[in-house]
Amino acid sequence: MKLVTFQNQGGAEKIGVLSASGNSVIPAEETGVFYESMQELIGKGSREEFSALAKAALEKKGLPLETIRILAPIPHPSQDIICLGINYMDHAEESARFKKEEFNGERPYAVYFSKRVTNAVADGEPIDGHFDIVDSLDYEAELAVIIGKEAYHVAPEDAVEYVFGYTVLNDVSARTIQMRHKQWYFGKSLDGFTPMGPWLVTRDEVTWPPKLGIWSRVNGELRQESNTSLLIFDIPFVISELSQGMTLLPGTIISMGTPAGVGMGFEPPRFLSSGDVVECGIEGIGVLTNPVK
Repeated sequence: MKLVTFQNQGGAEKIGVLSASGNSVIPAEETGVFYESMQELIGKGSREEFSALAKAALEKKGLPLETIRILAPIPHPSQDIICLGINYMDHAEESARFKKEEFNGERPYAVYFSKRVTNAVADGEPIDGHFDIVDSLDYEAELAVIIGKEAYHVAPEDAVEYVFGYTVLNDVSARTIQMRHKQWYFGKSLDGFTPMGPWLVTRDEVTWPPKLGIWSRVNGELRQESNTSLLIFDIPFVISELSQGMTLLPGTIISMGTPAGVGMGFEPPRFLSSGDVVECGIEGIGVLTNPVK
């Protein structure tokens, strides 16, 4: 099922489930499920409550999409997002080319970094380009994994049991800032640099491990086109490796990296400008669309 965070005319944030038709949202409270946020539902929801939500998606009419505002599925993450750097081989190659570094085709270890997000940007909302300080705004379509229960010392073969679901994430990046500071945190963590959505798809809707088409478009032009089966370090590996030394809490977001075709990968680079529209899509999950302001 597809879970959403939304606002109705009263303005309060609520959680709900997208109807099977995709035309409406059934508030969770109408199914007898009462949680204040998606993170609370992820951490405390019972099997019976999730069954009630799934049943409602099939049987109830809900609120028409045009009468509500869909927010990012987790609008205010409780922790920084854990990100994978250069986790597709073709992106590793274009990244090295942009940095004018030699690339030997070897990726022996995963690269992890964190991305700060105070308010995740919803589908349809604008990306603030911060063009007063940014001259190299870039996009990155990524599969984001949401952890469903506390994970520590997880074996790769057991990793699926710790996945709650998935969403689409655009890891917006300021390349000049990223290069200037010799690390990624600041250049990827400016306000509004984390579009996410349009909803959260529960793991039962996706084959394991996910082998999904992933793409991005800028102003309708296809820029990225790949498949999550090409991840260098896949979801079972990442959950297992991270959990050997840190506890992953319910609601933790892990963004799995982006394939080739980002703006910095072109010669010359093709960065975003005000007025551009970026679409990031993943097969079976959805399409996240955001204009740049």
